[in-house]
Amino acid sequence: MGDDSQSWTAAPAAAERARSVLAAAWSCSVTAEGTREELVGAHTVTEDGRVLVDVPEDSALLAAAICAPRGEPSAVLEFADVAPVPVRNRIRARLWLAGWFAVEEGQLAFRPTRVVLRQPSGAVVVDLDEFAAAVPDPLTTAEARLLTHLADCHADAVERLTRLVEHDSLHGAVRVQPLAVDRHGLTLRIERSRAHGDVRLAFHAPADDVAQLTERMHVLLTQASAASCPRALQRQRTDGDR
Repeated sequence: MGDDSQSWTAAPAAAERARSVLAAAWSCSVTAEGTREELVGAHTVTEDGRVLVDVPEDSALLAAAICAPRGEPSAVLEFADVAPVPVRNRIRARLWLAGWFAVEEGQLAFRPTRVVLRQPSGAVVVDLDEFAAAVPDPLTTAEARLLTHLADCHADAVERLTRLVEHDSLHGAVRVQPLAVDRHGLTLRIERSRAHGDVRLAFHAPADDVAQLTERMHVLLTQASAASCPRALQRQRTDGDR
């Protein structure tokens, strides 16, 4: 783990985050040649980040690809990253891919020429070579199951983790939910009556599978147990129970 920890960061790079959004998305919106279609369960992603889309024979997108003067109509694909746990403002990120469609063996193969990732911190243009070389976070496909299990079955653990959050960040909190998890850390959504904020709890080392994630979570919970109880959240919940 020594070599890996030297390059470890507390948050995923933009290219990795973009590939994770792409890998987890089940649907996408496609705009091409003046047409827009909402596709569900119709796309797959190659190792280099190209998107292959299965469309019906009467699809306007397929007709546009066949009839385009250059044979490659320009298009924009939009993907939304939705939190699996019910929280306020569930869209965690949006990913836009601009590029060209080509017909390959009955499928539409999309080659991106511009990649834009928008997160709450702002939008960033992802380098194309970095996007092609990046791989999704190893927990991407398991994240929804992991977060819903944590929220539904271990609310006490979520509450204990708030002991690792600065007291000022918990002021006025009415609910805390797990918002996201990746190999680098866990993000909590702190909801107040009229606003919300996110707090990230970084792991001491990256987690490359669910077994390692379990160990990282145990370390966080041990740290939380040793920390002082967040009085602001306790007082808010006590007042709400009256």
